[in-house]
Amino acid sequence: METARTIVLIEDDRETAATLVGVLESAGYVVQHAVNGIEGRQLVETHDPGLVITDMMMPRMGGFPVLEFLRTLESPPRVIMITANEGGRHKAYAEMLGVHDYLRKPFTMDVLLESVERALAESETGEDE
Repeated sequence: METARTIVLIEDDRETAATLVGVLESAGYVVQHAVNGIEGRQLVETHDPGLVITDMMMPRMGGFPVLEFLRTLESPPRVIMITANEGGRHKAYAEMLGVHDYLRKPFTMDVLLESVERALAESETGEDE
C-alpha cells in the first residue's frame, strides 16, 4: 500500500511546486514532481501513484491530455486538478474526464490536504465518483 501514499505532482511554476512538495512531504506523502505533462506521464508509469495533482495550463503538455492519458490506464490514480482558470467549461470537462477535485488557485494548503486525504481515503475504500 506504499504507492497509495505516493503523489505525482505536475506543476510548471517552480515556486508553487516547491510549496506544494514541502507541504505534502511534511504531511507524510512521497512526492514525485514533474514540470509538464510529458514528464508527469512518465512518472505515473514509473511510480504507480495513488494520486496525481496536475496543473491545467503548462508548456509541452497541459493537464487535459494528462487526464485523457490517465483514463487509458487499467487502474488509474485519483486526480486533483489545480488551476488559476475561472472558466466553468474547463471544470466541467475536467470532471467529465474523472477528476476527483478541481481547486482554483489560490487555495489554502488546508484545502489541498483535505482534498488529498479525501481522494486517497476513497481510493482505499474503492469508492467511485
